[in-house]
Amino acid sequence: MNGGRIPETIIEPGGGLAGLQLRELWDYRELLRFLVVRDIKVRYKQTVLGGLWAILQPLMNMVVFTIFFGHLAKIPSDHLPYPIFVYTALLPWQFFSSGISSSGNSLVANSHLISKVYFPRMIIPAASLGVGCLDFLIAFIILILMMIHYGIYPGLGIFLFPLLMVLVALAALGVGMILAALNVTYRDFRYVIPFLIQFWLFATPVIYPVSIVPVQWRWLINLNPMAGLITGIRSSLLNLPISWPDIVISGAMSVGLFMIGIYYFKKMERRFADII
Repeated sequence: MNGGRIPETIIEPGGGLAGLQLRELWDYRELLRFLVVRDIKVRYKQTVLGGLWAILQPLMNMVVFTIFFGHLAKIPSDHLPYPIFVYTALLPWQFFSSGISSSGNSLVANSHLISKVYFPRMIIPAASLGVGCLDFLIAFIILILMMIHYGIYPGLGIFLFPLLMVLVALAALGVGMILAALNVTYRDFRYVIPFLIQFWLFATPVIYPVSIVPVQWRWLINLNPMAGLITGIRSSLLNLPISWPDIVISGAMSVGLFMIGIYYFKKMERRFADII
């Protein structure tokens, strides 16, 4: 006998990594697919150029960087034509930066869902990467055409490319989850994200090769997980020597960022519905 008391069931997220609940995320995979499709439709709805924006942004950045850094500043490009040198790095960087920006603002943008129904909140920042994946695939077509034009063909390193992109996605999602959780509590963090992305760009060997960094400072740039990943992607696609130590360090740091992002996100998750 329980004295006539009605049993209560409390549904709340688990704490730390133990509350990740991968099975639950899999059970809500249809919601993930719906949110990805919705974000893609919203992104290109009532636009004149549609999917061409995915090509124009990295293409125009490539032109600007080539003029100012390749021709005027004479930045070396590892004996490669500067346009393809910088464009190969811009594609994963664009995916990374857009993933941070969209996932970092995703919880606030979907506050109406969070306050009404229960589902694994991690689905929201994860779905934000879907648009970036489509943009990357569309812009990658231009890279293929450029490689054919310059007569550059990948070697066996091309098989490393998918793994490196997965690591880029993990790093973007990890940072994005941290920023998304912070943005719920401190709304001015949405102004921090663009500055963070801009600073991170120049700290990453996108417009310059890592070879110009003095050897005594090379360890410092390797603290940036995107440094080794961008260099590795460039090497795998353009048949350049692959620096395995840099890839291992950057890969480990990307996984570390992802795990830290999960931990902080799950720690703050129980407060989202109350303060969003």
